[in-house]
Amino acid sequence: MTDVTQAAIQQGMDSFMATFGRVPDNFRLLAEHAPGAFAGYGLLRGFVMRDRAEGGALDLKTKELVFALLDTLVGQTNGAKNHAAAAMRLGLTLPELAEGLVQVLMVGGITTWNITGAAVMKHCAELPPEG
Repeated sequence: MTDVTQAAIQQGMDSFMATFGRVPDNFRLLAEHAPGAFAGYGLLRGFVMRDRAEGGALDLKTKELVFALLDTLVGQTNGAKNHAAAAMRLGLTLPELAEGLVQVLMVGGITTWNITGAAVMKHCAELPPEG
């Protein structure tokens, strides 16, 4: 494995740790069995998940919300829950989340709510208050 690939893998791992506090099992599996693919993903994730202070155009709360909504649209419930919870930790409110999930419903139909959106809303409504 090249030094560049190893550095990209580490950047991806560091990005997950900074935003989620852990590397999800599916991504650990990818890094183990397809390190080059994870390295590429790590570079993309490292670029996208920069807060404004690190040169990102959008703040992390907005990026986490966007990922939660996109994951909801494609039926990726676990990812949507994780990203929505991360956005909540960064200050997203339940009314903001609900409004975003309704936008997904408008684009993707009621099935997006029934399969993923409702689970995301319930998960975030049950999170302990920050502080």
